[in-house]
Amino acid sequence: MGRRYAEIADPLKEFIAQQKIFFVGTATDNSRVNISPKGMDSLRVLDANRVIWLNVTGSGNETAAHLQTHPRMTLMFAAFEGAPMILRLYGTARAIHKHDSGWAELYAHFPDNVGARQIFDLSVDLVQTSCGMAVPFFEYVEEREQLNQWAVKKGEAAIHEYWKEKNQLSLDGEPTGMVIVGNPITDFTP
Repeated sequence: MGRRYAEIADPLKEFIAQQKIFFVGTATDNSRVNISPKGMDSLRVLDANRVIWLNVTGSGNETAAHLQTHPRMTLMFAAFEGAPMILRLYGTARAIHKHDSGWAELYAHFPDNVGARQIFDLSVDLVQTSCGMAVPFFEYVEEREQLNQWAVKKGEAAIHEYWKEKNQLSLDGEPTGMVIVGNPITDFTP
């Protein structure tokens, strides 16, 4: 039932494009394992072995912290409608922040988002499918807009303050690599 591939073939790219949610898994040798659901039209397949996803401001920043010491990442997709399937993308990733070279080029792939925090760039070295026959059917209704509305209402300066307060360390006390630049009110280096 399960199959392994060296790259993301076109039918799998189409499957990914149809998904409304995916899950990100990261960990270090000594950290908690973080599995986080993602949505909001935030993922792009750039080629057969490269995927980027836009990470928006949230209450934690575990993925960024884990990548500081262990760049491994797994993305998982599951078919909640149609034929059953689970798809996993394994590889190594890096975080690109707003002040990093390459940000503008990669950010151009996404709709503008006030809460944009990082872009994760995943080099895929293994693609795996499995049956997914135990995954239940769910019906997609619509995107939740609360996070975007919160970010717009907060504004850029307040978002930077939030990053300083909530996004500098992981649950295990590891640094996330967030450096806030470009706002004279809130510029700082952790």
